[in-house]
Amino acid sequence: MSDDESVHVETDGGVTVITLDRPQALNALNSAVAVALGGALEAAEQDEAVRAIVVTGTGRAFSAGADLKAVAQGDSLTDPDHPEWGFGGFTRHPLSTPTIAAVNGLAFGGGLELMLFCDLAIADEDARFGLPEVTRGLAAGAGGLVRLPQRIPRVVALEIAMTGAPISAARAYELGLVNRVAPAGTALDGARAMAATIAANAPLAVRESRALMLRAVHADEDDDAIWDDNAAVMGRIFSSEDAKEGPRAFAEKRSPVWTGR
Repeated sequence: MSDDESVHVETDGGVTVITLDRPQALNALNSAVAVALGGALEAAEQDEAVRAIVVTGTGRAFSAGADLKAVAQGDSLTDPDHPEWGFGGFTRHPLSTPTIAAVNGLAFGGGLELMLFCDLAIADEDARFGLPEVTRGLAAGAGGLVRLPQRIPRVVALEIAMTGAPISAARAYELGLVNRVAPAGTALDGARAMAATIAANAPLAVRESRALMLRAVHADEDDDAIWDDNAAVMGRIFSSEDAKEGPRAFAEKRSPVWTGR
């Protein structure tokens, strides 16, 4: 896959790493970046060999969010051909592949919204997180106001959104906003290792488990519908070739060879 100037893609061992590379602009997003980022994400999603996706940035920022200079010039901050993919071609992009944010620095505004779209997150210890939009007369319209109160206590989410003040990586971990905090400069290494662990597992079981849990977040556990959904998922997983291969490989004391079917 060819690299765009501002978005680089590397795939190895079933893991695709997508890197935002506009350090001079703190990896802020405009429509050109959205085209490249959304395209990279879609290519990884369509590649059956890719079993996990890592998103990160270069320099001292994961992403500062929207490029305000582009906003002032009327930039949409989306892929013109795929506005349905949302901000940066990313925040509403339908995916079945697990995603991990390797937060290498500040994640403000749309940068935090990119992280919130990802399933998992590992942050450098000096990373910071915030929704400063209100300090510029704006609002976090790319999912921040929707997803943040689903991830952390409502009163804390309200504080972050209404004050615009950032929080530290340690506080983000305490709140459950990120999975792990890594020594400075090692978040990407940690995300690669986590992605490799995911990629080594049965892909059908991983995808189906992920999708069910994301749906269950919004479900009432006493509602028969979610249990019917659970039964259907279990039926697909336990009737798969991988469900036969896993126990067979265990009995034969070898590594399983997954087909994703």
